[in-house]
Amino acid sequence: MKIHFQQALRALILLAFCGLIFQLHYTGDITKYINPKYVRLSQSASILFLFLFFIQITRIWTFNRENVVHEHHHGQDCRHHDVDTCSSHHDHGDTPFTVKKLLSYSIILFPLLTGFFLPAKTLDASIAEKKGGLAILGNQKQEMNKSTGSDESDFDLEDFSLEEELEEVEELEHDLSVNEETEEISNEEFDQLKKDLYSAPAIKMDDKVFSLYYEEISKDIDKFIGREIEFQGFIYKEEGLASNQLVISRFLITHCVADASMIGFLSELEEAPELYDNMWVKVSGVIDKAAYNGTELPLIKIKEWKEIEEPFIPYLYPLTIKIL
Repeated sequence: MKIHFQQALRALILLAFCGLIFQLHYTGDITKYINPKYVRLSQSASILFLFLFFIQITRIWTFNRENVVHEHHHGQDCRHHDVDTCSSHHDHGDTPFTVKKLLSYSIILFPLLTGFFLPAKTLDASIAEKKGGLAILGNQKQEMNKSTGSDESDFDLEDFSLEEELEEVEELEHDLSVNEETEEISNEEFDQLKKDLYSAPAIKMDDKVFSLYYEEISKDIDKFIGREIEFQGFIYKEEGLASNQLVISRFLITHCVADASMIGFLSELEEAPELYDNMWVKVSGVIDKAAYNGTELPLIKIKEWKEIEEPFIPYLYPLTIKIL
């Protein structure tokens, strides 16, 4: 019996990927990489890796008699070809390591090593700065103005600028049969959430409605000036802000951390110099308006605040509307 080292290595890699995904689900860290609605899909991937592992096991060894037959036919096939050409077309895991092979294995092993040995890192103020910080918020405001135009209705779903993004997520969810435990809302519930934003005595921005309410407020700030608001996020400070100003931010993830975008409110607070980047706070205040690089942004004048622990799931996710 002959053992093929490279085939065994490939089997171990498949098993390692299965174990890594299982570990991420077991610890809950999977939500730091993907939208929870795709949890079932990633579980399926773990099962697939395990299935491929069992198939790969059968290739690790061959019996001597089979080797003789194989070598006999292999020799006949190679009579009319040079050795290099034959080797390139018949890689059964016995060919020696080359630089190309080493590079290929390194690329595959890199996510395994980082996944097992490096802790999952939450996106924070340093990432917000690299993505553009307040400039991103200003661009978002300009894009909202372009998409809504002059003819807009308070409660018209067709004018809601996240609709196309939501539809894309809905279609992908339907095609991939994603996690059934993910909360979904109907069109009627979606409309009701928007109406609640305008009618409630105080705006409470919990994780479920944060992105929806944020966009509605940013789209027409004047309608919300003077309204009470309550929300939580991490502190982000940027050069150029006044000493009493900071941004209270969150990251919105549509599919995975690769598409994360920062959303948040420019805020004013007397104790701002005492606060620091990545500090999580829960605040309440009044909505006002400010200008940044020629763009009007919501400004929160904070009345009360308190430091809180970073949530286990620190990210926000778009609302999902039921497909009828």
